[in-house]
Amino acid sequence: MTRTDEELSVVCLSECLPNNEQFREVDNDWKCIKVEGVLDFSLTGILSSLANTLAENKISIFAISTYNTDYILVKSHLVEKARVVLESKGHSFSDI
Repeated sequence: MTRTDEELSVVCLSECLPNNEQFREVDNDWKCIKVEGVLDFSLTGILSSLANTLAENKISIFAISTYNTDYILVKSHLVEKARVVLESKGHSFSDI
């Protein structure tokens, strides 16, 4: 959840949203890819490497970074393509 002067953004499972008029802009059907492990702040370029690889293959992402790791949200219909593209660059998956 993030709040700015202009907006409040909430990322959660769709079924967790209340049926409320204040949630007018909802974008459903995302799958989450988690970067495994705790990422030390001295590590650079991890998210960039993943994002650039996906962008080169016309796969848009919504990236979320937390204190420990990064998450990449990909539209559900593109998640298998994302897996293939990232695996071709040496990344591995435990599950999607």
